[in-house]
Amino acid sequence: MDNKMIRLSGIIHESLVNGPGIRRVFFSQGCIHNCEGCFNPETHSFDGGELRDMDELIEDLKNNPIISGVTFSGGDPFEQADKFSYMAKKIKDLGLNIWCYTGYTFEYIVQNLSNKPYWQRLISNIDVLVDGRFEIGLKDENIRYRGSSNQRVIDVKESLRDNNIVTMY
Repeated sequence: MDNKMIRLSGIIHESLVNGPGIRRVFFSQGCIHNCEGCFNPETHSFDGGELRDMDELIEDLKNNPIISGVTFSGGDPFEQADKFSYMAKKIKDLGLNIWCYTGYTFEYIVQNLSNKPYWQRLISNIDVLVDGRFEIGLKDENIRYRGSSNQRVIDVKESLRDNNIVTMY
C-alpha cells in the first residue's frame, strides 16, 4: 500500500467495553448511515478527524503487551476498507483478535464482496462483526456489545465457513 495514512476520529488505547478483554479501539472517520441517535455523530463527516500513520499505530500495538484485541468502530470502517484491511492483516499477524462495528449488514457485505475487493480483504481478517444500523426505537442498554436489538454480534469465520450467520452473545 502506497499511502499508509488512515483518517481516524480517535483512539481508545485500553478499553474494556468494546469487546472482550483489554482492547485498542480505532474509530474510523466517515459514515454514510447517519443513524438517528448515533453514539458518535462527530464521526460521520469524511473530512473530520485526523490522518494517522497506520504503521505507527501497528508498532504502538506491539509495545503494549496487555492488549488482547483490537476493535474497529466509527464512523464505519467499511468506508475505509482499503486502510482497515491493511491494518487488520498486520494486527492478525500479531496474534490479536479483531472486532469490527459497521452499519452494513453481514448479508449486504457478503453480497458485495465481488465488486468491493477491499471488503473481502477486511472481512477475511475480522473475527467478530457487529452489524446493522443503530435503530433508536430498538435501543436496549441490557444487551452486550451493541446499542440496539437489531444489531448482531457475528462470528465471521464460522459464518463464512458455514454460509449461515452464527451469532454470539
